[in-house]
Amino acid sequence: MKSLLAHINKSFDHRIRLAIMSVLMVNESADFNTLKELLGVTDGNLASHTRALENEEYIAVEKTFIGRKTNTRYRATAKGRQAFQEHLEALEKMCQLSTSPQEN
Repeated sequence: MKSLLAHINKSFDHRIRLAIMSVLMVNESADFNTLKELLGVTDGNLASHTRALENEEYIAVEKTFIGRKTNTRYRATAKGRQAFQEHLEALEKMCQLSTSPQEN
């Protein structure tokens, strides 16, 4: 069990960061407003969680302008994809352990 826990990534402990990475794993990228609407979070909340993932180099941020408005897009990096996949695999193994019949 200790080796499984070693693969649980603290960066994905929070449900919003877990959701951000889930969206970015199945989409090439997502913009700020799309993530905000999908997750039902405030601007500040989303900004702080994307910043945390960016600091870990799990997501990349691209800012462009559409007309006079800033458009912020996020994508999962190779490092982020690998870390998230390892996190999911550890969770799956933990679930398998907890649902397998116990030996007496």
